[in-house]
Amino acid sequence: MMHSDDQHTDSPAIALLKEMGAETTKHSGGTLLTHLLRVEALLAAWGARPALQTAALCHAFYGTDGLPLVLLELSERARLAEAIGTEAEELVYFYASCDRKASYPSLAAPDEASVTFRDRFTGEEFTPSPQQRRDFAELTVANELDLAKVNESFRERNGAALLELFTRWAPLLSEATRREVTAVLG
Repeated sequence: MMHSDDQHTDSPAIALLKEMGAETTKHSGGTLLTHLLRVEALLAAWGARPALQTAALCHAFYGTDGLPLVLLELSERARLAEAIGTEAEELVYFYASCDRKASYPSLAAPDEASVTFRDRFTGEEFTPSPQQRRDFAELTVANELDLAKVNESFRERNGAALLELFTRWAPLLSEATRREVTAVLG
């Protein structure tokens, strides 16, 4: 699904993304900004709440465990929060902070006490709330599915592992998200 930034013409988030170079940074399927817009659109299509959609649009600001590009330093979190709101910024930080190797395996554990999330910035380990886990899973799936849709070699290299991971995460995912996983990877 292609998404236009027409609805965002006066958006502080889009202005900040453009200021930080997302519009000219190369990324799978075009630029980083087009990727971010597509991820936001996927979450909107799945019925995600507005704060999660906004976090999707901005999920790359602090870099990720899989993409070291940083648009804003962590010391500038207040600047992003001012542009998108505190709740959405906290979701962006949570997503960016994930140490994937340490956090992915237990994210969907039925026993909440078995869930361990490691913040890659601080090294802290904790148990995220069920809402944090669902948000993180939905955003991760949207991000990875967008990459799989626009980059055949990515899909060929990672599709089977992503399908296995997202199948384990199924209890955290909406019905719409599970259908999309099957359509793209299954």
